[in-house]
Amino acid sequence: MLQNTDQAQAVMPYGPKCIYVLEQNDALQRTENYAESIAAPLKDKHPAMLLLAATKRGKALAARLSVQLNAALVNDAAAVDIVDGHICAEHRMYGGLAFAQEKINSSLAIITLAPGVQEPCASDNSHQCPTETVPYVAPRHEILCRERRAKAASSVDLSKAKRVVGVGRGLAAQDDLKMVHELAAVLNAEVGCSRPIAEGENWMERERYIGVSGVLLKSDLYLTLGISGQIQHMVGGNGAKVIVAINKDKNAPIFNYADYGLVGDIYKVVPALISQLSR
Repeated sequence: MLQNTDQAQAVMPYGPKCIYVLEQNDALQRTENYAESIAAPLKDKHPAMLLLAATKRGKALAARLSVQLNAALVNDAAAVDIVDGHICAEHRMYGGLAFAQEKINSSLAIITLAPGVQEPCASDNSHQCPTETVPYVAPRHEILCRERRAKAASSVDLSKAKRVVGVGRGLAAQDDLKMVHELAAVLNAEVGCSRPIAEGENWMERERYIGVSGVLLKSDLYLTLGISGQIQHMVGGNGAKVIVAINKDKNAPIFNYADYGLVGDIYKVVPALISQLSR
């Protein structure tokens, strides 16, 4: 179910049997207010599963739909499978220390997926399917927006990056991010960070935080600089195909996850890497 015909054309090559385009109401400013509109056709079609993005808006919408459709809800699923005829969803628990698999017994399963969990399927530009318009249904309890404040935009999407350089508390000062960006530029990589850098020090945007409640990487390379490797961070980082760790603490947990490890001071190693890779 999409918002406009442009989105419909974008997903058409990926094999849908039918595309539903939601009639927009410009007066509504909250995604949750479309819950009734989305629920109406689902009551008639009786699908087995509804997938949404595990974003703030996606989760808010999923919660409302779960109540309206009397459906089980699993948020932030890391995997979805069919086991003995039941839809099962795997998700993190205990702050990322463990994974749980939930068997869904309701007739409809609502699941939110984090970015990067599912690889895109093969596309076929010749594929065509019907497109139907879903009429707008006024919400019974509308959420009103009383005030809007501008937020600094971020152009980064680490879940789609092929190479990522991640920095942690091994960095002594915010000004030292300059050398990290220089290394990333040489590698043609994006820059990410551990949670303390984004939410503790506020040195980087929230969108660059890699971890259990942040971004899940699916990159070809993840190069970590001064990151200790706590499980909460590695839940987001261990999806990379190759992990390279640089840390001066030889006992840092990050080396248990790394394909390649270097015990050393990032303030000596990073400039040397930039020098060698720039040749």
